Amino acid sequence: MRAEAATALLTDREQVAERLLEASAKHSYDPDTELDWDAPLQPGKWFLPERMVSLYGTPLWERLSEERRIELSRHEAASLASAGIWFEIILMQLLTRHIYDLDPRSRHVTYALTEMADECRHSRMFARMVTKLETPYYRPGGVTRFLGRILKTTATTPGAFTATLLVEEILDRIQRQTFPDETIQPLIRGITRIHVVEEARHVRYAREELRRQMATCPAWERQLTRTVSGEASVVVARALVSPAVYAAVGLDVDEAVRQARTSEHRRETMRWSAERLTGFLEETGIIHSRLDRAAWRRSGLLAG
Repeated sequence: MRAEAATALLTDREQVAERLLEASAKHSYDPDTELDWDAPLQPGKWFLPERMVSLYGTPLWERLSEERRIELSRHEAASLASAGIWFEIILMQLLTRHIYDLDPRSRHVTYALTEMADECRHSRMFARMVTKLETPYYRPGGVTRFLGRILKTTATTPGAFTATLLVEEILDRIQRQTFPDETIQPLIRGITRIHVVEEARHVRYAREELRRQMATCPAWERQLTRTVSGEASVVVARALVSPAVYAAVGLDVDEAVRQARTSEHRRETMRWSAERLTGFLEETGIIHSRLDRAAWRRSGLLAG
């Protein structure tokens, strides 16, 4: 019976990969040629939807002029892109580890390699975006980078796919609000459109594989995945907006960080960005115990 179940899981894995490969053949984009990088940025256009900016609705926000609010959105968009590069480099290493011992002739491995090619293009696209915005590259802090090194080196397979979803689903939710918004810079809308279309495949691949892994992995691996993913949620949530963005627009960094973290609007935005993810992780048993929920609440991604 177990052998039959394992065979069924492998067959399903190949079928999912085949469908994703077909979608990749039809809907993959080269940002270098798809986007007009030479067009000037448009005055008065935002770089993120106004309500997605971290200080929206705070006392500090109320004191900012429209021009400075837009400038803050420029730096926060660059921070998200910078974090995206860091996340995707980790993801590519996790995918490489996942397929290391698998049959390279399989459709599952072929799709993993296809996804890595997507992520290479995305990282180049985000780096070019930061250059175009003329902002700093908002590298995560030293402790955060160190924790990333531990994750990419030691994560279990279900842990790797949980980390993948943690990043991809949050960014996807934000970007789905960005690319249709006509108040946003056309270049940013084009970048987010490409990312949303291609990341939808990556999310499907990770969700399907995570379901299989959680159904078959030993109990110790499930528990380790639960513990590590809860702590990872805190790191990821805080890495999205670098505190340095506040200094870049002339704000007191400590006060801006305090107001962003205590803002009910910001808390609701973060919970909203992760609600599809946290629902799926509860369904698959990754957010399972009271301690698991406590970590995810500490990240701000799960309601109390």
